[in-house]
Amino acid sequence: MSVVYLAIAIVLEVSGTTALKLSAGFTRLAPASAVVVCYVASFSVLSLALRGIDLSTAYAVWSGVGTALVAAIGIVWFGEPAGVWKLVSLALIIAGVAGLHLAGRGS
Repeated sequence: MSVVYLAIAIVLEVSGTTALKLSAGFTRLAPASAVVVCYVASFSVLSLALRGIDLSTAYAVWSGVGTALVAAIGIVWFGEPAGVWKLVSLALIIAGVAGLHLAGRGS
C-alpha cells in the first residue's frame, strides 16, 4: 500500500506544481487554492508512504519522478523547449532514482 500512497503523493505534488504555474504568481484564486490543497495533501499522503518505504528511497522517487513529470508537462503543455541537455538531464534524474531504488532493495 505504501507504493500506492507514494504514487498518489507524486500526482498531488505534480498537480500542485502545475497549478502554481497556472496561478500566475498567486493572482488567480482557483489555481492558487489548488496549490495549497495539493501540496498539503501530497505531504500528508507522502507521510503515509513513509510507513513502509525508507525515507531516502521515498523522497528520491517523490522528488525525481515529480521533477520528470513536471518537466514533461512544461514541454508538452506549456511549450517549453526540450533541448538535448534537458532531456539528458531528465534521463539522469530517472536513472538516479532507479539506482537508489535498486540500492534500497539490496540492503
